[in-house]
Amino acid sequence: MKVFVIGSGGREHAIVWKLRQSSRVTQIFCAPGNGGICDEAECVSVDVKNLDGLVQAASRIQPDLTVVGPEVPLALGVVDEFCRRGLRIFGPTAAAARLESSKIFAKEFMQRNRIPTAHFAICTTPDEIKDALPHFGTPIVVKADGLAAGKGVVIAHSREEASAVANQMLAGKMLGEAGTRVVLEQYLEGEELSFLVVSDGERVVPLVAAQDHKRVGDNDTGPNTGGMGAYSTPKIVDPQMRDWLLTHVARPVVNAMHEEGTPFTGILYCGLMMTAKGPMVLEFNCRFGDPETQPILMRLESDLLGAFMASAEGRISEGDFHWSNDSTVCVVLASRGYPNTPETGKPISGIADAEKIEGVKVFHAGTRKENGTYFTSGGRVLGVTACGSDLKTAVLRVYEAVSKIHFDGMHYRKDIASRGLK
Repeated sequence: MKVFVIGSGGREHAIVWKLRQSSRVTQIFCAPGNGGICDEAECVSVDVKNLDGLVQAASRIQPDLTVVGPEVPLALGVVDEFCRRGLRIFGPTAAAARLESSKIFAKEFMQRNRIPTAHFAICTTPDEIKDALPHFGTPIVVKADGLAAGKGVVIAHSREEASAVANQMLAGKMLGEAGTRVVLEQYLEGEELSFLVVSDGERVVPLVAAQDHKRVGDNDTGPNTGGMGAYSTPKIVDPQMRDWLLTHVARPVVNAMHEEGTPFTGILYCGLMMTAKGPMVLEFNCRFGDPETQPILMRLESDLLGAFMASAEGRISEGDFHWSNDSTVCVVLASRGYPNTPETGKPISGIADAEKIEGVKVFHAGTRKENGTYFTSGGRVLGVTACGSDLKTAVLRVYEAVSKIHFDGMHYRKDIASRGLK
């Protein structure tokens, strides 16, 4: 079978890598791909925002299945376009993807369907911000309504700071159109958890859970990023909590979307805060997370293609997934200046040496390849990922692998998975 993967990040490299392990896959194409993906798939030079270009590429390739990695083409309606042309595709429609593309839609959806989430207020004018702020304690979370590549959330430590950030967003000075409507949200204390499920529009099957590290610096300091690392272990969620999350979050979302006429198929990523009062939903994503995908798929022992096909064809079941009891860790290596203005064009060395370490795979994100050499081409450059029989072993392996790699300005967090080791 031929598979067409849309995207260019570490998530898409992990998907391509796992699909290559399927005996049913004969060819993999990726648009636009990156330096590492081009070693494992045939890359097609099409921007993910160019729906016409993606449709034309699929018409040439004639894939048996297309898999959408990033959120932008989903929000633009790539699934709708492919379905209109009778092309099988894995992912939600634009209407269903509003759970991610609009924070306001998601909060109102959770409110009317009694899905646990933080107190919030929607603001579209400076006066609404001024009126809402007295109803919140501090810190206050300020969220842009639209897609902002993981950078649309600011934790303000005073009402004055929250007011300034929210007004800057509304004026389009921080995030452009993504921030022209704003959500103010109660700050929640606890541990974050990434709980992903796959749905065929009716049924819901859980994947193994992971924990992301969004802040750029050690000990959760500095600004939010798209993610600086993640880990997954068999103990991160016990069976009772898994069942609770399915019963009170994932299934109610899929059931309500179906009832509202926008069935949800594909990956539903539930970003949760595990508070003292129980789990609360921070956000929904409508695709695999990045960098959570890397450690999650490293634990998958079954055929990823089969699971994707089952979702796209309306027959998903828990039997489509088999997981290892290993622990896995991904550490993101970022460019100098990330997450604001990353430097690019730096040669990268040591990837082959890193991958000689047992249980290690280096997933490419912001890279390009020229004359046999990899160069940086984005903010998040590589996702060094390792597995081990326990979390301590995986952490030791991943940081040994990181020590082999170098590019000018490289920075990374040195505490990924430390919470899991406590």
